[in-house]
Amino acid sequence: MPMTILIIIFYALKEKIAAFDIFLNGAKEGVEITFKIFPTLIGLFFAIGLLRSSGIIDLITKIISPVLNFIKFPSEIVPLALLRPISGSASMAVATDIIKQNGVDSFVGLVASVIMGSTETTLYTIAVYTSSVKIKNSRGIIVAALAADITGILVSILICKILF
Repeated sequence: MPMTILIIIFYALKEKIAAFDIFLNGAKEGVEITFKIFPTLIGLFFAIGLLRSSGIIDLITKIISPVLNFIKFPSEIVPLALLRPISGSASMAVATDIIKQNGVDSFVGLVASVIMGSTETTLYTIAVYTSSVKIKNSRGIIVAALAADITGILVSILICKILF
């Protein structure tokens, strides 16, 4: 990283470019983007807090557990699967709880780890990017991204069953 910075500085000096002014303009644009996406972030954080404190995730898990047990889907993973597309920090907390309760080397712990590495905080990412460029109609982005998350979760379980 220091070498990259030095190369940029030497190139700017050689070409007589005002690198510091360009840096300041970029920083200013970054702050403006932060202010644009701030309301979206507050809304997401509020919704995540409501989901976690309301107990709805536990209710959903209890309702669909019989079906999941029938198809050999670990019901302990459901809270992680529900929160992962919404929030990285909430899903990290859930994954940590799963690992604490089931163990690092347990099947459920391994699946939680693979899911964390193979899926994205889809709704958060879409909300940040679309709000920063003021896209009002996200069309099929959400459906495609959630389909990718579901695929990542199912393939994570399948790979863990095959490998472990």
